[in-house]
Amino acid sequence: MSLFYYDLWNEYSDMEVRKNGEFRAYDINPVCTYPRQRFIPEVKRNGFKGDYHNILPYDLFKAILSDCRAETLLKAGQYPMLRYYIYHSFNIVEYWASLKICIRNGYTIANGSMWRDTIDLLRHFGKDTNSPKYVCPADLKAEHDKLVAKRNRQRERERTEQQRQKAIEDEKNYLKAKGIFFGLVFSDNLIRIKVIESVEEMIEEGRMMHHCVGGYHNRENSLILSATIDGRRIETIEVSLKTLEVVQCRGLCNENTEYHDRIVNLVNSNVNLIRQRMEAA
Repeated sequence: MSLFYYDLWNEYSDMEVRKNGEFRAYDINPVCTYPRQRFIPEVKRNGFKGDYHNILPYDLFKAILSDCRAETLLKAGQYPMLRYYIYHSFNIVEYWASLKICIRNGYTIANGSMWRDTIDLLRHFGKDTNSPKYVCPADLKAEHDKLVAKRNRQRERERTEQQRQKAIEDEKNYLKAKGIFFGLVFSDNLIRIKVIESVEEMIEEGRMMHHCVGGYHNRENSLILSATIDGRRIETIEVSLKTLEVVQCRGLCNENTEYHDRIVNLVNSNVNLIRQRMEAA
């Protein structure tokens, strides 16, 4: 069936008029309406006075004839909120008490989406959403933006706390997995190589060397070491705990330095120290 045809014949089917609610095939979206119009009394009774308020006629009439809350919004002049209610799927019952406060106080909601979001944020912060002080702000956008900023700061604190708790857990896991190697250091009188002894130290290694070793603390079968000269980081080494071989050895921005081969040879010549720690565990 063509995307643009909703009422084609269904060959060999029974002859009957059928509804097509899924595609709204018979709900005409008008570009303009004929100026001379007549309306059934029920439409006028439910608040319609000839203005569609940027709502399609079908949608408006269906709403006010079938939903008492849509009828109330129309009669109360809450046109932006009515439009938002008709075209967005949400449970208006959850906001109805606050809406009635607005109506009683003659407060017109200029932006349905922003007002609803504001009510949700007020509830989150434990504010009284039955108080005109909160539900009828003089400057809706300013109040909304203030609450959004407050919620974002709260989320950032929550993220920071979660990250702190995760860091504590990561440190515990790293100590449990690699603690037997802590204190392991060897040198050739120029280059000093030591095991990285904390997650924080590993993150700092990745940050200073501009490579991705910062997440390697979770690698079960890898031991990460740092090679330095006079305290200056030269290269980062990953040794496989299965084969006791150098998997990779990288300097700044993953590039090899002039000391690369010397560092690899120094690790290989001291790999027995790693084996001893493993055997003693």
